Amino acid sequence: MNNSRWVEITGPDGGVFSGYLSLPPTGKGPGIVLVQEIFGVNAHIRAVADQFAMDGFVVLAPDVFWRQQARVELGYDEAGFTRGRALKAGLDFTQTVGDLSAAASTLRRLPELTGKVAVVGYCMGGLLSYLLAASGNVDAAVCYYGAGIDGYLDQAAHIKCPMLFHFGEQDTLIPPAAVKAVSKAFAQKADAWVQTYPGVDHGFNCWARPMYNQTAAALARGRTLEFLSIYL
Repeated sequence: MNNSRWVEITGPDGGVFSGYLSLPPTGKGPGIVLVQEIFGVNAHIRAVADQFAMDGFVVLAPDVFWRQQARVELGYDEAGFTRGRALKAGLDFTQTVGDLSAAASTLRRLPELTGKVAVVGYCMGGLLSYLLAASGNVDAAVCYYGAGIDGYLDQAAHIKCPMLFHFGEQDTLIPPAAVKAVSKAFAQKADAWVQTYPGVDHGFNCWARPMYNQTAAALARGRTLEFLSIYL
């Protein structure tokens, strides 16, 4: 896309890292911090950023692994999974949420931004999006199959923004008990939704993976766009 470029983000400790910025056709719009899977800001995540940009959003996908290796770009093969898992294991999640918060602040300062900022994340990014929502620096959050959220439900009380969760019912990484725990934690919040998709596995939104499911991906995307259009 001609409307995309890499930009610099200054972290809370002064370290500088990059993010992939994709602008809408009009050049302006509300913002999305798009949080990667374990595979880096790869071709798929950049395409997802461009997709949201075509819907009118100013999208910034920060390089989450920059403290270990800048601009990692992995494929969905065994080598990619092995490297991605190692990089995830090396993350300091508190530090990373600080970096994502800095990305949200960078987005808010852009002249192209009009309106509020949401976070949308996939897999590892789904968990990080949840934690960023708990930090209070975004106006809405969408978490696609965020494995491990059930281990951080003590953070739910800190979340004041609207939330949307997407889970596959056949997710091999997220057991049904975890989805139930998340649903229970947010049951009393009027602006939080937990959506489940029957017959689909983890990663159903990623067209580069064998578990991609067009029907579930389209339905989740429609719900995400409706959610963002209401709260941004």
